[in-house]
Order: sequence, then structure tokens, then C-alpha cells
Amino acid sequence: MGKVWVLETQTKGTGANMVPLERTQRKPGPDGVPGFFFPELKPVPEPEPRQPRSFKVVDVMTREVLAEGVDARAAVGALEGVHSVVDVTVSVWDPDAERWRMLSFGETQALWDYRGQI
Repeated sequence: MGKVWVLETQTKGTGANMVPLERTQRKPGPDGVPGFFFPELKPVPEPEPRQPRSFKVVDVMTREVLAEGVDARAAVGALEGVHSVVDVTVSVWDPDAERWRMLSFGETQALWDYRGQI
């Protein structure tokens, strides 16, 4: 019986070639590299539970602190009496850097959208 030929298209831009079927099939090889083994995985310790975020809301015009050290629900409550989202800056406490990080406009807008829903 004759050889079975197939069209091999795995060439690099030169078109396809006709090759024997045996050449395209994967040949069985060794299971792995001799002497290589995967190291034992060390158990990963459970991370400490994260503390709830602490927010600070400041009026832009008067620089009056409307709320400081409050949770998200109280921060949204402090936004209830504000006319516009651009009238306040909202910051979140970063415990690693030990400083207040001002939220981006998108993050502040996300808190603003919860007004009247909580």
C-alpha cells in the first residue's frame, strides 16, 4: 500500500507542502527530562483578614471635614447633604502607607451613586 500524503500548512510564508502523514504526527518521546522533578509546594499561610476601609469626606469650598474615619455606609451618608459630586473630596485610609489616599473621580462617583440607596 502507498504512503498517505497530507498538505502541511505550518510553513513560514512559503505556502503549503505535501508531506507524508507520518511526518506530521507526533512521535512518542520520553515522559520528561531525566533527573528533573517538581519541588514540593510549601503551604501558603492564610492572609490576615482585611480591616474595613476607613473614609474621609472633605468639603472642597470650606475645607470642612464632613466625616473622618467612617465606614463606606457612613461616607455615603455624609454625601447625602452635598449638592454635587465635585463639591467634595473623598479619601480612603491606606494602612500600609499610613496616609489618606484621595479617591479618583470614578471611585468617588461610585460612592456618589449609592446616595439614597443605603
